[in-house]
Amino acid sequence: MEKPKKHYYVNVIEEVDDKMSEVMNFNFGGHHDLAAMVEKIKSAGLVEKDKHAKELALGIRFLHHVMKKNENVALFQKFYPQFEEFKKAFKEAVGCECGCNK
Repeated sequence: MEKPKKHYYVNVIEEVDDKMSEVMNFNFGGHHDLAAMVEKIKSAGLVEKDKHAKELALGIRFLHHVMKKNENVALFQKFYPQFEEFKKAFKEAVGCECGCNK
């Protein structure tokens, strides 16, 4: 059974000298529940700060998404086997039960 696709919208706002400005915005999707992923990272004690759990969850999802959408890039092809090993260890550490190979 295929999981429903979720959609996420990201706005990056930069602060310089107390002035805020949007520097980029984009959306992405997938079946992973980012909030649940953050909670699993925190529960597993992988990082000490809530902020770092959020950064880790987003970093993993963003990097994986870019590599999958650009499989023909030599740099990604070279790194992908190591990333897959990391992802497997990560899923074991946080207790991921999504059952996907994504």
